[in-house]
Amino acid sequence: MAQEWLNITTDVELLVLLGTANTMPIVAYHISGDRFSTPIDLGVRFLDGRPLLGSHKTWRGVFSSVLGTWIASLFFHVDQTNAVLLALWSMLGDMIASFIKRRLGLESGAKCTGIDQVIESFLPLVVLYTSLCITLIDCVFITFLFVLFEVFFSPFLYKIGFRKNPY
Repeated sequence: MAQEWLNITTDVELLVLLGTANTMPIVAYHISGDRFSTPIDLGVRFLDGRPLLGSHKTWRGVFSSVLGTWIASLFFHVDQTNAVLLALWSMLGDMIASFIKRRLGLESGAKCTGIDQVIESFLPLVVLYTSLCITLIDCVFITFLFVLFEVFFSPFLYKIGFRKNPY
């Protein structure tokens, strides 16, 4: 039996899980403040003298992303192991984006539309697409929606005080 090009139900579930994975670090910050905010890079600087990742990438963020995504997956048709892997790959994508931004001379938390959203959403989908039973077209579609939601909802989340920056 041929696989459909788009599986809208699965795509929406994965979009929500990606959103959860990327929102939970912010939620964890609001709950714990600066506690448990050990940077993943431990303050190490790269060859260019800039931070490897920056202070916004913390172990608390990774842990909360994995835990929150795992809990959210209990309400969907996504295997919990895949949900945990989705969160881990998304956080790795976020770290890659931070590494690139630091090399471009951008400060931690600086806006870089495209790099910020595409890597953290596309990387986990493309790595896991066979185990998630989606197509590469689904990966592109979900990433496109993730970028749209991120670009349009971030200013609102900033206005209500949830985000530190309007992007």
